[in-house]
Amino acid sequence: MNEVVMLRGAEPRKILQTVLEKRTSAIMSYLSRGKWHVAKVLLTDIGANWLNIGVSPGEKPHPINIRIGQPVGISLKYGYGKFIFETTVVGLEPSPDSTNGGTIVLVMPERIELVQRRSYFRVDVPKTLKVNVILWHRCYTNGDRRVTPEHYWQGRLVDISAGGAQIAIDAAQKPDFKKRQFIGLRFTPMPYETPLMFNAQIRDLTPTSDSKSICLRLQIVGLEASPEGRGVLQRLCNVVEQYYQINQSSAKQQDMQPVNASTH
Repeated sequence: MNEVVMLRGAEPRKILQTVLEKRTSAIMSYLSRGKWHVAKVLLTDIGANWLNIGVSPGEKPHPINIRIGQPVGISLKYGYGKFIFETTVVGLEPSPDSTNGGTIVLVMPERIELVQRRSYFRVDVPKTLKVNVILWHRCYTNGDRRVTPEHYWQGRLVDISAGGAQIAIDAAQKPDFKKRQFIGLRFTPMPYETPLMFNAQIRDLTPTSDSKSICLRLQIVGLEASPEGRGVLQRLCNVVEQYYQINQSSAKQQDMQPVNASTH
């Protein structure tokens, strides 16, 4: 199975110093008014026990509604994998320049986790499996996270990675999802397992050639921002590996099938 490698001690600082020098952009995920948001950010400075980030140059400025004391998740692609960590906002420094989003001061993380790059390669759901997915709008009443029948749609998982998924929904259900919308989803990767549930942002919606289904391409968000989320991420890495191994095994079995000789 794929492993999430944990880096502790001096290594996080060394990693972040390299990120700062190479000006590698990162993605910050955070909750605001009960909904997940993502912003592309850039590490700008490192101190003894803090680090500064700002909105990446070239990004369209938009309000980042966060507060001091709020936890945030950071993920960045680098080298042979993706680094993720959870930290807390300890300062907000607005910029006098209206085209700049200002500076966010974060606590230096005690640990950074590394997810292997192969976990982010999409794998098809094995043909022997039919994985149904429940999707819903990211809104709940009084904090109730249960899915209610009048607010969900059912789809089929097409492919999956640790960072995203593709889901096909029957067009007859008339789904009213929109591009860039954040949604919740739940599915059971294997028949004998407990369901996985997390949030994602819709990156694209396209109808199939026969117009019978609508395909949603999703980017998974928020998993790096909590221990529970990182547990889900670990399971997703394992699902990717499971599906890959099943597909490889099926391909080998097909290659081993004898070819019937033609008779004349």
